[in-house]
Amino acid sequence: MRTMDRETEDPDTGRARRSRLTPERERELYEAVVELLGEAGYDGLTMDAVAARTRSSKATLYRQWKGKPQLVATALRHTKPVLLEGVDTGSLRGDLREIARCSETVHERDAALMRGLAQASHDHPDLHEALRELLIYPEIDALNTLLGRAVDRGEVAPDRPALNYVVHMMCGAFISRSLVEGKQPDQTYLLEYIDAVILPALGAA
Repeated sequence: MRTMDRETEDPDTGRARRSRLTPERERELYEAVVELLGEAGYDGLTMDAVAARTRSSKATLYRQWKGKPQLVATALRHTKPVLLEGVDTGSLRGDLREIARCSETVHERDAALMRGLAQASHDHPDLHEALRELLIYPEIDALNTLLGRAVDRGEVAPDRPALNYVVHMMCGAFISRSLVEGKQPDQTYLLEYIDAVILPALGAA
């Protein structure tokens, strides 16, 4: 049974204080947010619905996450696979292929969810900023670390202009195929894209 988020009174100050959420409770809440996103979309998701689904108070939700954009972005960060986390195969080609392999764990439902959020971010700048801060920037930092290792190994020249555009090329791989061909970017397509586009642009073998 879900437990309620409770406030207790601090005996020293007389002020209300929020009990700390356990990792299990946070995970439960994040999963509920993602479920609601899948059911209603971003515009249809409300803090009232999250509070009801998780048996939380809205005051608790706002204190912890400030608002819906931050809550949604944080929930996605904690429940969706991080493609670049822990990737270090010893070669640039191996790293990029590992990212392609990991991307197959993103099911079609998740892809549809992210497409819906991408559309909603055009209408909600606060959502756009939250997604950039909590989802996009950490991935870019991890990608830059991966590319830095490739430079240190001598696989890519440090002044190679394409180093500044790898993230754009990777985003293009995931987005353009569905727009141009009406197909999802499966692993076969991504591996071919890596060898035909990204590695040649970087001057890597």
